[in-house]
Amino acid sequence: MVNRKKRLQKGIESLKKQIELHEEKKEEAKKDGRLELVKYYEKEIELKKKDREKKEKILEK
Repeated sequence: MVNRKKRLQKGIESLKKQIELHEEKKEEAKKDGRLELVKYYEKEIELKKKDREKKEKILEK
């Protein structure tokens, strides 16, 4: 159980960093006027947030 908790916590931290990175990239794409990239990053951010929420719920149990 301890290993699973550690793995979940590491996964959550990793997802948080990835979300931050994608947010930055999304802003860059907005500045450059690349709307297709903005949409891509928005989808990716949503998916990563959902993954993070799933892992947090598992960790709470």
